[in-house]
Amino acid sequence: MASSEPTTAELRPSSAPETADGDEPGGLSVAVVRERLDLANLRSFANSSPGRLIALGLLLIGLCLAAGSMTAATVGDRQQSLDVLLYDTEPDAHSAHRLYTSLSIADAAASTAFIAGGLEPQAVRDRYTQALGEAAAELVTRSDRDVGPNAALDPDARLRTGIVTGLPVYSGLVETARTNNRSGYPVGAAYLSEASNQMQTTLLPMAEELHNHRSAAVADAQRNHVRPPWAAIGLLILTLGVLVWVQRDLAQRWRRVLNPGLLLASVSMLILLAWTVIAGSVSATSMISARDDGAVPSSRLTESRILAQQARAAETLKLVRRDATGDYDRTYDADIERLADLIGNYPSSAPAADEVRNAVPALARWRVAHQRMNDALAKGDFNSAAVVATGPGSADATVQVEALDRSLEQGIAETRDTLRSEISQAARVLDFLGAGAMVLGILAAGYVGLGIWPRLREYR
Repeated sequence: MASSEPTTAELRPSSAPETADGDEPGGLSVAVVRERLDLANLRSFANSSPGRLIALGLLLIGLCLAAGSMTAATVGDRQQSLDVLLYDTEPDAHSAHRLYTSLSIADAAASTAFIAGGLEPQAVRDRYTQALGEAAAELVTRSDRDVGPNAALDPDARLRTGIVTGLPVYSGLVETARTNNRSGYPVGAAYLSEASNQMQTTLLPMAEELHNHRSAAVADAQRNHVRPPWAAIGLLILTLGVLVWVQRDLAQRWRRVLNPGLLLASVSMLILLAWTVIAGSVSATSMISARDDGAVPSSRLTESRILAQQARAAETLKLVRRDATGDYDRTYDADIERLADLIGNYPSSAPAADEVRNAVPALARWRVAHQRMNDALAKGDFNSAAVVATGPGSADATVQVEALDRSLEQGIAETRDTLRSEISQAARVLDFLGAGAMVLGILAAGYVGLGIWPRLREYR
């Protein structure tokens, strides 16, 4: 019977298999990796058909993702700029306009009240007080901008600070003039003249500069939005061009007429390009309309309203000072000529055209009343001139000035509504483009992968 004991040979441990070059198995792995990473082998793989397909696929995927993300980022930046314009820049410009206008109204009302002598009419006094209060309110409303480490470097903050500092001085001079006038002291006219001089030479120029700065900020924002997003559009066109070139290369090298994946990627990029161009054009058109039908007419009417108040101040100060030099007449004539040109040539198709049409005859009647005032002064009849300038009659200057100012104020409100409506429309057009750009970019990258993968599988 054969023994079941294991033989010595069977008990001897078997030796590990040896490699061809005598290395251990771990050395085999290192050698294989080293061989595959050899520069010559990498160059050979890169020049091979699979390597070329992988390189083209990665290039297309990167371009599709980059085009989608850049378009989304550009749209996001533009929408954020529109939000800043709608909720910050434009309200700031409107506040500066109201400040400038309120100061002009206050100056005109102060001199108008002074002419009455003694206790001035309550309506005129209320108009002065209201205008001064509105100016102060606009300064307080925007005072939050004048804090922070960069406030000292902000020219608008310095302008507001200058107006805040000078306004109490002006109102103090007016009150001193009013007190002396009620007491019958002629020195009151000198105080009122000094107050108006401070308004005309200090406060109003600062308010005008602030108004110009804020209006320029609105214009800059509109101009930047109208400019096409060339970087995003250029990248989309480049991506489409590379997609077409790769499909043509596949057709020539691999005898493939159409690649469904690359074709779908091309369609996605084409849709995104068309969407970007069309939505951007519509948004830019809305912004152009906001500029032409909102900002430009509003600026024109704002200037008209300020000119009317400054002409009114010159008209009444002539009576206060009993001026015979003609300085106030020259100021009045220059302001009225410019005002007549602005509202006389106002486009009939622009917003607020009806309000401007109501302002034109009011201005004409005011000029007639002003001439009557000058005729009375030429005869030495100051009381009659004062009645024409400040009286409540329908043919007197006060009623016409108020009608003119009311029409211009309504016109400014209407043009501002148009401006804000068009800015909102420009933002709404871009609402879904940012998210859509990312989705289409990702889809296009996925389609590229689906189109390249079947070609790579053929080389397994």
